[in-house]
Amino acid sequence: MATAPNDEEFPALVLAAGASRRLGRPKALLPLGAERGILLDRAVEQARLLSRDVRVVCGAAYPLMRFRSRFQPSMWLDAPGWQEGMSASLATGIASLGPRVKGVFVLVADQPLLELTALDAFGKAARFVPCQPVAADYGGRPGVPAYLPRWLWPEVLSLGGDRGAGALLASVQATCVDIPGVHDDVDTPEDWHRIRLALSQTGQTTRQSRR
Repeated sequence: MATAPNDEEFPALVLAAGASRRLGRPKALLPLGAERGILLDRAVEQARLLSRDVRVVCGAAYPLMRFRSRFQPSMWLDAPGWQEGMSASLATGIASLGPRVKGVFVLVADQPLLELTALDAFGKAARFVPCQPVAADYGGRPGVPAYLPRWLWPEVLSLGGDRGAGALLASVQATCVDIPGVHDDVDTPEDWHRIRLALSQTGQTTRQSRR
């Protein structure tokens, strides 16, 4: 796990509050296998590459996911208005941050195939220029994972409904960086079958390389 002395200035939020209606059950609780825990565990591991201060924003499956998670974050945040969408989760997460925080990393719980080397580089780039918004590149459009500097938070808090900060990040010309795996998210049972197969193959390759 990457560490830095100023993690309290750069915490990470994992948004995991949704009900996952298209999937039919909370995606954060999807099993990855006996050794890997649940999908949320993978997201917490990813977030720890960016900061030791990892906060999970919950809603639909709270407190069940808290008891099933193998990797406990620094803080569990129950979003009271999670049914309103991602904007409510962002508001809950930002409300938990103290006055010393310069900016916050935002991840979602359903991108288990993010390339970790690229994710680590993204985190270092954001810390190097902490006033500049940085986000994953979706074909020229910014999206999650994203880094939101403090000066941008009032605009983020003005969002409503199931709106993330993508359009806002585009309007302020966020720096877009390539993070392979951002398009591999879990929305349907078919997505989960495909991604779990990819994860099992990745695990097999890793075990073979250690022999």
